[in-house]
Amino acid sequence: MLVQEAMAREPVTVTVQTSIKEALRRLCDHAITAMPVVDADGRLRGIVSEADLIQDLVARDPRALERPITVEPLYPPVTVEDVYTRATVTVAPDDDVATAVELMTATGAKSLPVVDRRHRLLGILSRSDVVRALARGDEAIASDVTALLSSLGHDDWLVDVDDGAVSITGPADAAEAALARALANTAAGVVDVRINLG
Repeated sequence: MLVQEAMAREPVTVTVQTSIKEALRRLCDHAITAMPVVDADGRLRGIVSEADLIQDLVARDPRALERPITVEPLYPPVTVEDVYTRATVTVAPDDDVATAVELMTATGAKSLPVVDRRHRLLGILSRSDVVRALARGDEAIASDVTALLSSLGHDDWLVDVDDGAVSITGPADAAEAALARALANTAAGVVDVRINLG
């Protein structure tokens, strides 16, 4: 499965001039945890997360007297420019989702901006997008795999899906089996592919 098949195509974004309060509102309104920061041409400048936005905003409660005294920032953040992360890990639309998941796991990122070669934002791939793709029903997966095989003239191959595991019966030899496996693995929600030679 490719990133472009699972990503959100019109992500909620902010600019460096967006106020902290407005950025918080957008996160809350859209139930998301991070947003790409873009310039006027739609090029990615970085990303701002909920952690970035709340870090210096929660006022200390005077009732917490037993806590040590802390120094408050002299100039609290006002706009996204004051808090966003400039160096951001990104993916391309034709990257493999498996690679994107490895990046998310290695970096701890909950989402990755999807950019073109000019670094223009095309979408965003979040962990929840991957979960949604993997959670697709067996009937939808079977329909997609059957259509893919039919498009190559293999209407006689049988497709069965159980909990995302695809079983294909019909290929006559190893070359056809490799083709069937490769095609099935492109469908969203497939977790395993088994080939039964016909």
